[in-house]
Amino acid sequence: MAPSLTPRQLALLEMLRACDGELSGQALHRRLRQAGVSMGLATVYRHLRSLQQQGCIRCRHLPSGEALYAPLERDVHHLTCLECGHSSELPHCPVGSVTGTDQLPAGFRPLFHTLEVYGLCAGCAAGTTSELPQAEGSDR
Repeated sequence: MAPSLTPRQLALLEMLRACDGELSGQALHRRLRQAGVSMGLATVYRHLRSLQQQGCIRCRHLPSGEALYAPLERDVHHLTCLECGHSSELPHCPVGSVTGTDQLPAGFRPLFHTLEVYGLCAGCAAGTTSELPQAEGSDR
């Protein structure tokens, strides 16, 4: 059964689907304002939390603590450098489906999964750090 979404939640979800990457709540708020959609920042975050709880979007946290959001159908996972903060996508999901009832406790209903591998990128491991592009919405 599909969740019942409010018009504002639908606007947020469509904005996330229209974007190629992930967006922070602040970047999403900016884009909504640029599109002429009036919604306060606190309302954006409240609806993002609700969309996450309904299993419509996923959220991942950068080492800086910033949260980035993407639609659930975009099953993307990352390698993140703890030194420079650069994230790169994994080419495929190594977790696969964890929805098998034999793998989960009785009554548990999975909504989404995330996988974030932290370490040092090649440049930082070699001691040659450089400014690398960040995920959209990151204010680093």
